[in-house]
Amino acid sequence: MATEEIKATGDAASLAALISRAAGDSGGRKKGAPPVDRWNPPFCGDIDMEIRADGTWFYLGTPIGRAPLVQLFSTVLRKDEDEKTYLVTPVEKVGIRVVDAPFVAVEMSVTERDGRRVLTFRTNVGDVVEAGREHPIRFVIRGENDELKPYLHVRGRLEALVTRAVMYDLVELGEPVEIAGRDMFCVRSGGSIFPIMPLAELDALTR
Repeated sequence: MATEEIKATGDAASLAALISRAAGDSGGRKKGAPPVDRWNPPFCGDIDMEIRADGTWFYLGTPIGRAPLVQLFSTVLRKDEDEKTYLVTPVEKVGIRVVDAPFVAVEMSVTERDGRRVLTFRTNVGDVVEAGREHPIRFVIRGENDELKPYLHVRGRLEALVTRAVMYDLVELGEPVEIAGRDMFCVRSGGSIFPIMPLAELDALTR
């Protein structure tokens, strides 16, 4: 794959074909993420690709409407220590823009295993992730309206923003837990505890 070819590519399908050949993928079928963390190609500049906050991918200002193309791109995503996100193949990496998180968690299932609750999420690109020690959930409060936003670790440094609808279901599972002498409102999954906010702040919000 050559950066000049990428920048000259006028549609997402052609770009996907270049990336597919370079990454050794066949047909754009998602067979699990390739080992992008082990690849160390040179940086070859940025391309005009953006992932919006709602999970929609844009290329050259146009939404990528074909799910298989988005799934292919998602398998070669990597976020590096510089906090920037790249499409990575064995021969080069190119930068893209991410407005919030690269993935969106659009569905959650609740099951039990060995007497413990397990929360399993599905992302907009087809990843199925079980929240726990290896895939923690973190909660932040952002924006002018102090909006609660949960993020689920997917792989590497990549996270999925939990949609508002799923977030409401997630918070419904919350319970008080004392952590380091402080009463916190938390959610459990896979034997791990994920703090949402101090219990006192929750009480203030619900008054």
